[in-house]
Amino acid sequence: MGALAGRTALVTGASRGIGRGIAERLGRDGARVAVHYGRNEGAAKDVAAAIEAAGGSAFTIGADLRSPGAAEALWEEFDRHADGLDILVNNAGIGSTRPITEIDEEEYDAVFAVNVKAPFFLLKYGLGRLRDGGRVINVSSGLARTAVMPDNVAYAMTKGALDVLSRDLSKVLGARGITVNSVAPGIIDTDNTADLLHGSAGGWDRAAALSALGGVGTPSEVADVVAFLASREGRWVTGSWVDATGGSLT
Repeated sequence: MGALAGRTALVTGASRGIGRGIAERLGRDGARVAVHYGRNEGAAKDVAAAIEAAGGSAFTIGADLRSPGAAEALWEEFDRHADGLDILVNNAGIGSTRPITEIDEEEYDAVFAVNVKAPFFLLKYGLGRLRDGGRVINVSSGLARTAVMPDNVAYAMTKGALDVLSRDLSKVLGARGITVNSVAPGIIDTDNTADLLHGSAGGWDRAAALSALGGVGTPSEVADVVAFLASREGRWVTGSWVDATGGSLT
C-alpha cells in the first residue's frame, strides 16, 4: 500500500506540466486523484488514464478558473465523485512575461483571477470538505523571492499573495491538524517554458546557470517535494515556503 492509500487529492491545473507530475506522483503513492483541467479535457483524461494504468485511481474535473463562480462549480462536480478531501494542491496558474510598461488590465486581471482569486475561493468553499489532518499545498514560484526575471512582475506578485495565503491559513487550520504550505519551483522544463529554454540558442544553458545545482528542474522533482508535504512525514511542516528552485535564489 502507498503512503497515501485511502486518501483523496485534488490537483488543479493537472492536465500538463507540474500539475501532471504532481497528480501522477500522488496517484502512485495511493491517493485517489481528482485531475482538474481548465480547457483541455483530453489531456486531463490522459493523465487520469496514466494514473490508473499505474495501478491508481483518478477522475477528471473541468472548470475555467478565470470565470466567476468557477470555484463553486468545481466543488459541485467534485461532490459527484467523492465525499471528502484530504489533499488540495493549488497548482493551476497562468504566466505573464510582459513588463509593467506593456501589461494591460485584461492580462493583469486574468493572471490574478487564476493565480490568486481561484485558490482563495477554492479554499473558502472547500474547507468544509477538507478532512481534519489534511494537507493544503500551494504551488508558488521562486520569482516571489527574487527579481531575477523582473518582466514577470505581475506573475511574481500573484505568487507572493499565494504565499501570504499559505502562511495565514496555516494559523486558521492548525487546530484541525491541517498543514498549509507553499512549494516554490524555479525554472521547470514544461511547455510553459519552451520559449525560454528552447526558443533561442543558449536558452537552456542560461537557465541552468541560475541554479546552484547547475540544471533545469523537471515536474517530477517538484512532485517529490509536494508528495513529502502530503505524506505523514510532512505533518510537522506548516506555514512554510519550501524552496524547490534547485538553488536559484542563491
